[in-house]
Amino acid sequence: MSRENSRPGALVTGSSRGIGAAIARRLATMGYGVCINYVTSEDAASREVEAIERTGGRAIAVRADVGSFSAVEAMVQRTADAFGGLRVVVNNAGLSEHATVEGMTVDAWNRAVAVNLSSAFYAVKAALPYLRNEPWGRIINIASLRAMTGSDHGAHYAAAKAGLIGLTKSLALELAPAVTVNAVSPGYTRTDMTKDSLARYGDAILARIPARRAAEPEEIAALVAFLASDEAAYITGETINANGGIYMR
Repeated sequence: MSRENSRPGALVTGSSRGIGAAIARRLATMGYGVCINYVTSEDAASREVEAIERTGGRAIAVRADVGSFSAVEAMVQRTADAFGGLRVVVNNAGLSEHATVEGMTVDAWNRAVAVNLSSAFYAVKAALPYLRNEPWGRIINIASLRAMTGSDHGAHYAAAKAGLIGLTKSLALELAPAVTVNAVSPGYTRTDMTKDSLARYGDAILARIPARRAAEPEEIAALVAFLASDEAAYITGETINANGGIYMR
């Protein structure tokens, strides 16, 4: 894709590494000024900014806990100020911890819901005034295979991601036609979040995937990039599964 330096800002939460970093890099190639969001990975976020800038893109790194509305609101404003507006919001931040309901603390449940679900509401609520100032806007929520299948070791994560799909549909109805809202639901993807599972159970996991492999973050980013483009104007309220076919089984 060619660069269009007139494009305004794109916010990608949780984008210092993994799928979020791949999405940020891809959006930068489309001409968007990208906000790299992090909480603790300052060095990784700085490296992503430098990598984007080396290829002629525009990026800033902003530390913000997406579980806090005030932090998200400040990050949205900083992004819009830096790039002369905001057209794309990608709610990618995720927190996954193995825990049964019996062993799960209330604090762990609340934190998972805050990061995986409430953060998307916070970002959209803060971004709406800026999105409405654009000719069109895009909201893309990163859900999960677990939203479809449930989980016997992470009910808090699965429930929050399922809620994110419900939020996607509701926002699509409310914000049409100027702002489209879609979700992407990845399956196993080679990131820090899944490396332990793939290392321990990789053969068994891959045997269940018709594609016989995990996704690369760049493959998920390519789908998000399409949904963030002009060409995706007629797609809204959808959840697109990118999981190598595992959900069919």
